[in-house]
Amino acid sequence: MKPLESLLRTFVELHPEEAARAYENLETGEAQRLFKTLPVHVAVPLLERLNPQVAGPLMMNLEIDRARSLFTELSPRAASALAHQIEESRREEVLAGLPDRIVRPIRELTRYSAETAGGIMEPRVAALPIDITAQQAISTIRKTPREALHYLYVAERDGKLVGVLSMRDLLLAAPRAPIASLVHRKVVSVPDTMDRADVVQLMAERGFLAMPVVDYEGRLVGVIKHDEALHASQLEAFEDLQKIAGASADERALSPVRTVVTSRLPWLILNLVTAFMAAAVVGLFEDVIAQVAALAVLMPVVAGQGGNTGAQSLAVVIRGLALREIITGSERRVVVKETLAGVINGIAIAVISALAVVVWQMSIEQAGPKKSGGLAAVIFLAMIINMGAAALAGAIIPLVLQTLGRDPAQSSSIFLTTVTDIVGFASFLGFAVLFLPLLT
Repeated sequence: MKPLESLLRTFVELHPEEAARAYENLETGEAQRLFKTLPVHVAVPLLERLNPQVAGPLMMNLEIDRARSLFTELSPRAASALAHQIEESRREEVLAGLPDRIVRPIRELTRYSAETAGGIMEPRVAALPIDITAQQAISTIRKTPREALHYLYVAERDGKLVGVLSMRDLLLAAPRAPIASLVHRKVVSVPDTMDRADVVQLMAERGFLAMPVVDYEGRLVGVIKHDEALHASQLEAFEDLQKIAGASADERALSPVRTVVTSRLPWLILNLVTAFMAAAVVGLFEDVIAQVAALAVLMPVVAGQGGNTGAQSLAVVIRGLALREIITGSERRVVVKETLAGVINGIAIAVISALAVVVWQMSIEQAGPKKSGGLAAVIFLAMIINMGAAALAGAIIPLVLQTLGRDPAQSSSIFLTTVTDIVGFASFLGFAVLFLPLLT
């Protein structure tokens, strides 16, 4: 073995987290070459920590026998995530040669969307049959793999979840006592199709370390562990952040250029269209701007303050929707509160802006009180209207998107920018027309 390969193997074996981050920064060809030198027991921890979009190409160029060996050692969740990144023909070729006990949980997980409870659950979960004794239950537990034990779930023989068993009650029970009398039947479970955001919220409210997942017939099919729920909540937050800016939820720092362009370009085109709409509004007042050059200088100030105000409302409302703080019937209260706050802040900012314009006009341009006062009045009124409208839009846009069945975070900022630019420019230049005799 070459010294460099030996050093690489030792690094990956001792520090798989750091090695995964390093691999994600390598060129694809170099990463594939180095990955082939790693033995299976070293490569598996690395694969489980790699971004699936990076791990997928590594698997595509491996010999079929080596790929099968890796899938055999991977956890079902990691194998499922990896399988999603491999071409279907290659995936079927790899899975076809694996034992059914390994393939079955992988296939079950791949049929679930990553946005559901089934997509983040661990399928390896054990349940005690309800018709056994305490002594038999203890014996069963001893034979069960550790990774399959979470809470002591109890199920019917057909797999339907019945309840959960306390370890204390089990150990203190008489050996021949049936566990049916010890089961706590009010167990909280989630359907496998439940949205992962709802699952995370429920686990946070209940403080559970694990949450059982059942199918449509109530059969226990998996369990969601606390660390998976935490990871899902972090992923959800980052996806929302990306979608607000018009990027795809699936995009990653090392995503291919084609993926990045495909996901971002449509929203950039939409943004361009809305920008031209704002420019068209400005074009309607071209003659006024030509007469009062100061208007061109102050227009971005009004639009910018509106954008900031709207972004504040937008962030608060999207957070409220994500955390279920905004319940049915409370939408009107939220909209009124945000609009009122925007108007009050708008008055405060308008006063400051008007005073700043007066000082600027009289000191820089040596304008008289009439002209400086007129310009101050224009920006004062436009600032109040735009900031109020921006706060209203920031609250309404995500609520409307949710009502339409769309993701409230999906490019809300683009629609918000359209409103603040058009209202800001129209109000500012509209008031300039009204006060034109004072400005010239």
